[in-house]
Amino acid sequence: MSQQAAAPLSLPPHLQHLNLNAAAIDIGSTSHFVAVPEGRDTVSVREFAAFTADLHCLADWLTNCGVDTVVMESTGVYWIPVFELLEARGFQVLLVDARHVKNVSGRKSDVLDCQWLQQLHTYGLLRAAFRPTEQIVVLRSYLRQRAMLIQYAARHIQHMQKALQQMNLLLHHVVADITGLTGMTIIRAILAGERDPQVLAQARDRRCKSSEAVIAKSLEGSYREDHLFALAQAVSLFDTYQAQIAACDEHIELYISSFEHVTEECPPAAAKKRRAPRRNQLPFDARTHLYQMTGVDLTRLDGIEATMATTLLSELGIDMTRWPSAKHFASWLGLCPGTKVSGGRRLSSKTKPSANRAAAALRMAASTLYHSQSALGAFHRRMATRLGKAQAVTATAHKLARLVYSLLKNGSAYVDAGQDVYERQYKERAVRNLGHRAKALGFELVPILLEPEVT
Repeated sequence: MSQQAAAPLSLPPHLQHLNLNAAAIDIGSTSHFVAVPEGRDTVSVREFAAFTADLHCLADWLTNCGVDTVVMESTGVYWIPVFELLEARGFQVLLVDARHVKNVSGRKSDVLDCQWLQQLHTYGLLRAAFRPTEQIVVLRSYLRQRAMLIQYAARHIQHMQKALQQMNLLLHHVVADITGLTGMTIIRAILAGERDPQVLAQARDRRCKSSEAVIAKSLEGSYREDHLFALAQAVSLFDTYQAQIAACDEHIELYISSFEHVTEECPPAAAKKRRAPRRNQLPFDARTHLYQMTGVDLTRLDGIEATMATTLLSELGIDMTRWPSAKHFASWLGLCPGTKVSGGRRLSSKTKPSANRAAAALRMAASTLYHSQSALGAFHRRMATRLGKAQAVTATAHKLARLVYSLLKNGSAYVDAGQDVYERQYKERAVRNLGHRAKALGFELVPILLEPEVT
């Protein structure tokens, strides 16, 4: 009996060559190593310098090799020029997290790294990291620049406080903010040569809680020339950064007004009482711009103001279809519980470390809800009682993230039910669970009618 030739075995889908024209780049600060499929050129790995002319040579070589998709790691900021140039040249560029493509331990070199990336991408085993649309990327760049300027300005506020403290001028003890109207008027008067505490205290704004006598007492100190020089430089640098922040705000307003509008209507009147604008808030009506861009008002969520909503949209974009569900979205933000399990035993449920700016903004919003008389505030207080304040912030940020996802994806409006409705629903849910547990143990849960107290 003749043996029939064995049929060739077909590879499973995850081991088939999906991207036959895939290349990979190992990004460096001074040069980049590029790997293409074997047989496309005399060499399959080449090194290119980081100069712009060399990047164009890199793109030309990829074109000659028939490459249509390229993968690279997100190494510092060195990948940005390469990514933008290749994307402009028509390549499909994937940016991947370095933690997801770590090679097996052993020998390591730039050549081996780019070949490993190319191999993984050929089999379709790499997923692109999230990167918003180009229009959102520009807005994100403006807002990150603004945040950096605010951080630098805050450093010089500390320098001002240090110079005042060295002269024993305890102005920061009697005013809430030395960069406010009262504080800056007094500091500028000191730099102009005024030394009389009584005269300086007359600059007190009527809204300041400290009296003129207390302010005058705090301004008795030793006006040494070296400390005054340090104070003058700190004030000058602070003013410089404030001017740059104002210029950045103008660019943000001009750019955000260029977005396509889904509606020309203004957002509905705020249902909650708005606080007075705080320092470092955007000086223009960002709430209206965002509503016309998205059709939803994120500021109706407690804890989220217009500036924070602008930051969220600059980091996330408007298209929520990039995430299949709210659970995927919360996982990407790093706000969901971890799953560290071994041997069927949960070792830890801590959230994964994340430098996501959107997650940081949501945590900041959640931390302001402890005294809120809203449903989110009631949830935050209940979580703080159960888990502690730190984990309650994460849990509330997770709930905020799911709400943001739902609003942007479905275009619905958020209506706060209030803490009373939340507490009533929680009580009903607790009673229902107790009833199920009592029934499982063979008991019946009977409510007790309390008689009104006789006064």
